[in-house]
Amino acid sequence: MTTTRQEIVIQGSNDGTTWVDYSFRYKPGDLRRGLPLVAPHQPRLDWQMWFAALSSYQSNDWFLNLMVRLLHGSPGVTRLFERTPFGNSPPRYVRALLYEYKFTSLAEHGTTGNRWKRDLRGVYFPAISLDSIQIK
Repeated sequence: MTTTRQEIVIQGSNDGTTWVDYSFRYKPGDLRRGLPLVAPHQPRLDWQMWFAALSSYQSNDWFLNLMVRLLHGSPGVTRLFERTPFGNSPPRYVRALLYEYKFTSLAEHGTTGNRWKRDLRGVYFPAISLDSIQIK
């Protein structure tokens, strides 16, 4: 177990300037939303994302494939998300940021309505487009 909760937030963009988060069903993202009870179900992608955040994307070969499939708008991949910000159209760019998530205090929750607060730790995966990648 870990004492902090590192979370990868995947984002897409059509212009490379305005970025929108992909929403997972079973992991933190939206600061206002709590976590659903899922036991004994173990959502595979959400679980793998937790492990991926413990190391780099270079240590997780599947992560690059996930990002490329999002650029293609692969239905098998987009179905794994609660919500894709671009509907049935894929984004032009994708990237992933690494955040540290913490629960808010009761006072913070009462004031903001947020269940989480997060601090940006850095870029987990740099922005790519289909034009920028070379498949070997």
